[in-house]
Amino acid sequence: MKRTSPLLLLTSLLCCRTNSASLTVSPSSSQLFEGDSVSLSCEEDDSSAGWILRRNTTTDTRTECGAGWGRSAGSVCNISYMDPLDSGVYWCESTEGATSKSITISVTGGSVILQSPVLPVMEGHDVTLHCKTKTSSNLPAAFYKDGSFIRTEPAGHMTIRHVTRSDEGLYKCDITGHGESPPSWLTVTGKPITAPPPGHSSAPASVLWSTGSVCVLVLLVLLVLLVRRCIHSKCKESDPAAAKSAVKSPEDVNHGQFVSEDMTSNRTRVSEPAAVYSAVRRTEDVSYGQVVIKDVKSKRTREPPAEPQVVYSSLR
Repeated sequence: MKRTSPLLLLTSLLCCRTNSASLTVSPSSSQLFEGDSVSLSCEEDDSSAGWILRRNTTTDTRTECGAGWGRSAGSVCNISYMDPLDSGVYWCESTEGATSKSITISVTGGSVILQSPVLPVMEGHDVTLHCKTKTSSNLPAAFYKDGSFIRTEPAGHMTIRHVTRSDEGLYKCDITGHGESPPSWLTVTGKPITAPPPGHSSAPASVLWSTGSVCVLVLLVLLVLLVRRCIHSKCKESDPAAAKSAVKSPEDVNHGQFVSEDMTSNRTRVSEPAAVYSAVRRTEDVSYGQVVIKDVKSKRTREPPAEPQVVYSSLR
C-alpha cells in the first residue's frame, strides 16, 4: 500500500481550506414574489474545484441545480419561475466537499414583501429595508422588529445607520390596504480582524514592550557593574607592594668600617657602630683598627648611639 507523504497531505488540506466560494443572488433580496425569476451564482476562487448549487426545502434535501429544479450553466443556476415551494436554504458546494455560506430565500404568494439584504451586514455599515407591492415600491409602510413597532416611513423604505449587533433580528413591514410581508431575519456580523497600521500598537503589546525595555536596562546595568568589578580586581593583583633592596658595596667602608644593610627594609638603616679597637705596640708605633658591626636582625627599634667600647692591648 502506497503511503501518502505528510507534506502532500498538509498541502492538500491547505488547498481545501483555501478554496472557497460565495453565493450571490440577483435580484438581491431574501424575499421574492411568486412568479419572479432569480439567478444564483457561485463566485469561486478556484474554478477547478467544480462548484455546484444545492438547496434544502420542505420537499427535498441537498438536491443540486438541474436535478428537478433550475437550469445549471456552470457555477450559475437560473430559476425562471419561483414557487412558494422553492423557499428554503441555498449554498454552493465543491466536489471536494467544501461549502460556502448559506442563504435563505422566502417566496410568497402574497401582495407585499420586505426586501432585505440576503447576505449578512457588517457592523458599522448602513442598511436599507424596502417594503413593496408587485406594482409599487414607494407606498407608506410601517416597519416592525421582533413584533415591536419601529416607525412608519412615507416612501416605503427605512434606513438603519451604522448597524450593530443590537439591530440583528426579525423584521417585517405592513402597507395599509395591501397587507403584511412575511418576516425576514437580518444578520449582522462583526468587523474582520485586520493588522494594525504601522506605528499603532495595542495595549498588551505596549505593556510587553515596556517590560522588555526595563529588563534590558537592568541587564545592561548589571553588566557594567560586573565589568568594573573585574577591572578593579585585576588592578589590585597587578600592583603589588614594591620591595626594594640595596646593598652597599665595600667602597662604603671607611677606615676599616663595614656596613651591613637590612634586606627587608625599604630604607637603608645603619645601626650605631660598635667599635672595637685593637692596637699592637712595638717599640715605638701603635696601629689602630676599627671594625663597625651592624645588627642585621634589628628592624624596628632605634637606640641612641652607644658609647664605643674600646679595648686596648699593647705589646712591648
